[in-house]
Amino acid sequence: MNFGALPERLAAVQAEVARRQGASRWTHPVTIVAVTKGFGLDAVRAALDVGLTELGENRVQEALPKIDDPVGRRAGWHLIGHLQRNKAKLVPGRFALVQSVDSLALAEELERRAAALGVAQRVLLQVNVAGEAQKSGCAPDEAPALARAVARLPRLGLEGLMTLAPLTDDVDVQRRSFGGLRRLRDALQEDGLWLPTLSMGMSADYATAVEEGTTMIRLGTALFGPRQP
Repeated sequence: MNFGALPERLAAVQAEVARRQGASRWTHPVTIVAVTKGFGLDAVRAALDVGLTELGENRVQEALPKIDDPVGRRAGWHLIGHLQRNKAKLVPGRFALVQSVDSLALAEELERRAAALGVAQRVLLQVNVAGEAQKSGCAPDEAPALARAVARLPRLGLEGLMTLAPLTDDVDVQRRSFGGLRRLRDALQEDGLWLPTLSMGMSADYATAVEEGTTMIRLGTALFGPRQP
């Protein structure tokens, strides 16, 4: 595929992030994770060429050939999709950040696999703020106890929270999800957990997420254009 429009698209995203942050009086940096799901190594190369070094994938099987390629080794890889426990053995040492830890069982399996390799694994806790049955993530009322349990695992570094908003153009619905995650994070920090990362916002709703204080957005279509069927 031709990714010649990527520099222009990236500049437009960066300008929108700056505008929305300014309107909401946020001053912290926002990390852009370029989601290469559905695209090949040409997208990885194009992202790196414009300075996007944090790349995301939904599935372990699709990610590994990219991660293990010499081009892919130049990036920091994020697993942003649901992770099954039987795939956890493939993750430590390859993914810089697992954004989709949603149960203690999964966290403990990642801990065990990371310990066996002698590596540390950075993670985020995925919270299903919207309460949608089809989405992964722990329930908001379960998040405090789960976050504390994950934070106690010596090989895992819990850095923050992640969520997916409902697929809707209704900004108020988006705002409730993103604001809910931020308030949950703030409450956990007041309780003694340092969680600097809020991963929320994708191509269709990242502007609202930025207004609500996200520190990380996950963009595929907004950067690379529509995926081929």
